[in-house]
Amino acid sequence: MKIKNKIKLSYEPEADVLMWEISDKPIDYAKEVGDVIVHFTKNNIPVLIEVLEARKFLSKAKHLVGENKIAFRRQSPVAAG
Repeated sequence: MKIKNKIKLSYEPEADVLMWEISDKPIDYAKEVGDVIVHFTKNNIPVLIEVLEARKFLSKAKHLVGENKIAFRRQSPVAAG
C-alpha cells in the first residue's frame, strides 16, 4: 500500500491545540465533538483534526497507555489480488 500524502502533526502552544493534517484537500466544513474538531471536504473526507486542550488530552492518553487500557491494532498487509 502506497501512502500518497504525508501526515503532518503540529502543536500551537499559545492556544494549546494539537493539529493533525491528514490531507491537503480543501476544507468545506467542520464538526466539533467535545475537545476535538474534525474538518472535512465536501465529500465527507477528513482533512484536519484539531485537539483542543491538547496537554490535558495527551496526559490522559499517556496515562491510559501506561496502564494498558488502550489496545492498538496493527494493520495486516493486504494480499495482492
